Amino acid sequence: MSTAVTAPFRFFSLHVVRTRRLGPSMVRVSFAGDDLRHFLSDGYDQSLSLFLPHPGQDAPAVPVELGEGWWQGWRELPDDVRAVMRSYTLRELRRDPDEVDIDFVLHTPAGPASAWADRACAGDRVFLLGPAVADNRAIRFRPPQDTDLVLLWGDETALPAIASILESLPAGQRVRAWLEVHGPENAQALVTAADAEIIWLTDGASLDALREAELPPAERPYAWIAGESGSVKALRRHFVREHGIDRRRVTFVGYWRRGMTEEELRAAEQ
Repeated sequence: MSTAVTAPFRFFSLHVVRTRRLGPSMVRVSFAGDDLRHFLSDGYDQSLSLFLPHPGQDAPAVPVELGEGWWQGWRELPDDVRAVMRSYTLRELRRDPDEVDIDFVLHTPAGPASAWADRACAGDRVFLLGPAVADNRAIRFRPPQDTDLVLLWGDETALPAIASILESLPAGQRVRAWLEVHGPENAQALVTAADAEIIWLTDGASLDALREAELPPAERPYAWIAGESGSVKALRRHFVREHGIDRRRVTFVGYWRRGMTEEELRAAEQ
């Protein structure tokens, strides 16, 4: 991918500046780097690709010098050398100084990204493939202007995006949000000016909870659903078939798939 700032996406060379535990199963990592002055995003669920080093490496191995040919060059690297690539959502972008936050879900057993985040410390180096154009195709939360009710569902992988979305919504906007986490101790205090009802769910209770839920009356609702692929698809069908929401007003994003690594998921999608 070209590093020219005129390209929609480019590589950013970053380092960890601090970490903070948000709960038993989530850690926030803050990154900085001179390149971040070129990082632009107007989205609240901005998708990113993060490249992490293997244990023992002082930096991730990504051939960014190949420009547009980086992908093929990266794929050709040995498995134990090639940087670990994972998809994440931007939690926050700050200026003066330029920093970005990414929230990581900690798994047991830990995958390579979860293990990296659990031991991350100041100075650790990463590459980020992110936007150099503020309005870009990796932003999916786009409610129509006439929306009179926003419906949100996500598991812990979607919690950063939903937290950012809630912060962005104006006073008076009606919102119903269902957030699924691993245990009540992982619930977070979320900030919003919207007229929001936030429902925390645990132990995979989303499908039953939404089947039993009565939605507030609305003529033009918009739904945003993200998280485990199977759950996302089932909930999309539920909103469309059971609640009659226009499928064009439902955004659904599978962040991961049960029983598959991200590499396996990418291969299946291709």
